[in-house]
Amino acid sequence: MVELKTIAPAAIPSALEMAKRYRMLNEPHEAESICLDILDVEPENQEALITMLLALTDHFVDELNTSFAKAQKIVARLNDDYCKSYYSGIVFERRAKTHLKRGGPGSGQVAYHWLAKALEAFAHAMNSCDPGNQDAVLRWNSCVRIVNTNPDVRPDENESDEMLLDSFDTPH
Repeated sequence: MVELKTIAPAAIPSALEMAKRYRMLNEPHEAESICLDILDVEPENQEALITMLLALTDHFVDELNTSFAKAQKIVARLNDDYCKSYYSGIVFERRAKTHLKRGGPGSGQVAYHWLAKALEAFAHAMNSCDPGNQDAVLRWNSCVRIVNTNPDVRPDENESDEMLLDSFDTPH
């Protein structure tokens, strides 16, 4: 087996920028690889963890279960409650969107389930963030718009839309 090379600690800022560029170029495997190199040097680098988590969610269309499990493990490594809640919401929202893209019987109900989990996570994030940070509000609204505008995104017969939205502290 070929041995990996270790990057210099001084290279981490430029490596983070490169990982973000690869994500923007729709090259999530390359972004993930760069983040792994950074985390090999700085295991708790929060920016690398977040970038890797986002790269993993970019894999959902092709590698849903494996990438979802890895993303969940990364969320657990984030340092603060806001980040854990916010990025859990992102993971759940992107999983819901993947189910919608794939389609098929019951995909709307599965997407609804994951959107409900995203809304719960975003509601928690809103309660623990600085008032100037409206990221969780924006993600909340995006999820609600999916539910409100997509007739296939509906709960199963044991749930209702009102139960979903009434169960959270909605943003004002």
